[in-house]
Amino acid sequence: MNVLKTLAIMGGAAAMAASAAAYAQEVHNAAGSANADMGTASHTVSQALLDHAANDGKNFLQTNGDYRQTRFYPNNQINTGNVGKLHPAWLFQTEVKDTMETSPIVVNGVMYVTTAQDHVYALNARTGAQLWHYKQKLGPVTTFCCGANNRGVAVYGDMVYLATLDSKLVALDAKTGKQAWETQIADPELGYSETMAPTAVNGKILIGTNGGEYGIRGFVKAFDATNGKLLWTFNTVPENSQGVWATHDATGRDMHRDIAAEKAAYDKNGDPYKNLGGGVWQNPAYDAKTNRIFFVVGNPSPDLDGAVRPGDNLYTDSLVSLDLDTGKYVCHFQYISHDIWDLDAVSPAVLVDVKDKAGKTVPGVLHAGKTGHVYVHNRNDCSLIRFSQAMVPQENMWSLPTKEGARMLPGANGGVEWSPIATDPAAGLAYAINLHQPMTYHLEDAPYPNGKLWLGGAFKVIPGEAQSGNITAVDYNTGKIAWQVKTSQPMIGGILATAGNLVFTGEGTGEFEALNAKTGKKLWSFQAGAGVNAPPSSYAVDGKQYIVVGAGGNAQVDSKRGNTIVAFTLD
Repeated sequence: MNVLKTLAIMGGAAAMAASAAAYAQEVHNAAGSANADMGTASHTVSQALLDHAANDGKNFLQTNGDYRQTRFYPNNQINTGNVGKLHPAWLFQTEVKDTMETSPIVVNGVMYVTTAQDHVYALNARTGAQLWHYKQKLGPVTTFCCGANNRGVAVYGDMVYLATLDSKLVALDAKTGKQAWETQIADPELGYSETMAPTAVNGKILIGTNGGEYGIRGFVKAFDATNGKLLWTFNTVPENSQGVWATHDATGRDMHRDIAAEKAAYDKNGDPYKNLGGGVWQNPAYDAKTNRIFFVVGNPSPDLDGAVRPGDNLYTDSLVSLDLDTGKYVCHFQYISHDIWDLDAVSPAVLVDVKDKAGKTVPGVLHAGKTGHVYVHNRNDCSLIRFSQAMVPQENMWSLPTKEGARMLPGANGGVEWSPIATDPAAGLAYAINLHQPMTYHLEDAPYPNGKLWLGGAFKVIPGEAQSGNITAVDYNTGKIAWQVKTSQPMIGGILATAGNLVFTGEGTGEFEALNAKTGKKLWSFQAGAGVNAPPSSYAVDGKQYIVVGAGGNAQVDSKRGNTIVAFTLD
């Protein structure tokens, strides 16, 4: 296309803005031929295809690449030697100009992306031409934290699965976009919502729930992929949520809990499990060998007022493992008991082999926390092996919130927010993007508001103090930081590692960039014109590798909004 050639020469936001109208017309004109091109493509995604996604250098079949959630793409056509020649292959603009956190899924040349308002687009992955467009009819109650958003779809069989802001699970025909069925996950009037992408495995669609700021009781549910029937539910807050009355966090630091006062409140008022939060924001990882899933659970509710929720508040702020077939509990590890700083576990768990304390290789689980640490676990029993050096400044941990406001770092956004990390298992490196936002923690007494926002106070950015971010590589076998690159603004979105010895990530400034995976040296960048706060994906069509990312900005860090999906290639 001539427009694409112009984009390749001009580059950047100005070219994208100048060419958008002309490009949209070209896409419209090309849609007919694109549909013809893809008409013979297979839309069926078998379990075997999903099982082998980690070695698939053609497709990008799952939110974080594969069931292990490594975000490592095994194609090296784009590499350190030629990435400087990367340029836009095509761009697509959605109807919704708002936060974009979608992780593009690619199946045999067809790409599926979502918008903040639960639209789903199927695109020709070679040209960017629209194949179909689905708009979810949202109900009148859409209560959700941190702005409307959607992190993508799951593909399985001949279906595409979407979770919605009004807490529904929807199955769409992959070829036409027509709705096959819809089922209610939870009651949005009670504060439940869905922004995460579903996970499809062995005939089941797995989904957690958001709403930890609304006094919900969190869960992970499994639905039948063929008809939406509920198969099992695991409540992330058990009826006995008190735990062991832990006084120190996972790193051994005193959290200044008044255990005597908490026990007295627990005996007087009972277990607060019914409204204790515990949302699950991101996809579970799946270990086929043991038939277990691993996921992390978010903050207790209300966020800052611990007086109304005495106890450890299990299983909030925890890594949890379940049996896939039954949803039965296997093990857990809690990072922060009785969290009153909103430093919950939100970035997805990643399965890699790791070195234990004796230097023996064991099945491991990684989680990058809002505390700024990468935690390394033994997959067998969820026990903690080590935690990394802090990737962000830490001050006054764990100072208790006050009415006037107590300063403590990290601020409530992290560290590593929901942003998925990437790994290079051969190098033993995990790549994380971090936020540095100095905040004060303010405490307020607030009764349960029946499904409305319930923070029990506020966390406030400190005026005059600089905010920033970083991209960090951590050696997870030692916990040492291998390299770190500072950024001018807080980082949120995600990162991708490839066999080309590259990592790709974006910034709220609109910069999308490629770095040398071994050194952190920036090798290439592109100005997208809106915040690049979404996880990148990669795929190949007709033997040509592409990198693709959404540029729509982000409400949480208030980066510039947009509505563009951009795909890049070498020629």
